[in-house]
Amino acid sequence: MTIKRGNKISIIGGAGAVGATIAYTLTLSGYINDLVLVDIAKDRTEGEALDLNHGSAFINPMNIKAGDYEDTKDSDIVIITAGIAQKPNQTRIELVKRNIEVLESVIPEVVKYSPNSILLVISNPVDILSYVAYKLSGFPKEKVIGSGTVLDTSRLKYEIGKHFRVDPRDVDTYILGEHGDTSFPAWSLTNIKSIPISEYAKLMNTKYNHKFKYNAYENVKEAAYQVINKKGATYYAIALSARHIVDAILKDMRCILPVSTLINDYYDADDIYMGIPSIIGRNGVEDVLKVPLSGEEVKSLNKSANVLTTVLNDSFKENISMNMKPHK
Repeated sequence: MTIKRGNKISIIGGAGAVGATIAYTLTLSGYINDLVLVDIAKDRTEGEALDLNHGSAFINPMNIKAGDYEDTKDSDIVIITAGIAQKPNQTRIELVKRNIEVLESVIPEVVKYSPNSILLVISNPVDILSYVAYKLSGFPKEKVIGSGTVLDTSRLKYEIGKHFRVDPRDVDTYILGEHGDTSFPAWSLTNIKSIPISEYAKLMNTKYNHKFKYNAYENVKEAAYQVINKKGATYYAIALSARHIVDAILKDMRCILPVSTLINDYYDADDIYMGIPSIIGRNGVEDVLKVPLSGEEVKSLNKSANVLTTVLNDSFKENISMNMKPHK
């Protein structure tokens, strides 16, 4: 593992709850030299940067500033959290048109100043917006990544760990597809420290049945809505997810994460961004893994892809050709 020195990260939407929390988690990394926060809320952005700088005695030396797009020049990674936040009882898909408009203003500026960066899209609906960022930027597909179902997968690991009373880090599983209501758990791939979950349940005399699987997934699917209803927004866990993806890139970890990435000829899914296990390293998405799924899981994946494709056709593809850049 080789960590490049002199790493520069910019966060577009850095004054929002998600952007500011990601900024905080990144200050703890120890290997980032420059962190730039950009947001239309200028005063709040300056306040966030000042607050972070006041902790500089407790972290590795780091330049943290509130700035404009020109200050993001030559970023290694540009994290996009800008957009309208999800409201109580609002689906991620319902955010799509307004947040596409936000990206139409953001992406050209990012490309202008950091043409060799990796784009990490966090804004929702993340799969749709990742595809939009890919098309608007003209960047290679491996350089445009969405947070995908990395957080959803962590939520499922939490549910399984709680049920079986094990460390969630010992659980290997995935939530795949859309980061949203058509996501699905890949139970056929789920194991606890290499022991298939059904076998582990027998060893520990713990229930592993349809009711458990249904409730675990429902808790995952409703998690964001529950947090939003109780506290107004989700930001801690997604910030940790973003930090994990950034770590994988800057440390060239080549770890496998279900990020949102462009897939083609993946079962019946084609020309769409969605959460799929991918190898993440210094170049972004190093490879996309076509994992073996059960028949029902394949149906769920294709359904998720169809929903995302329909939204794209209705909201983006027919109206954006004039703004699209040729890909590198």
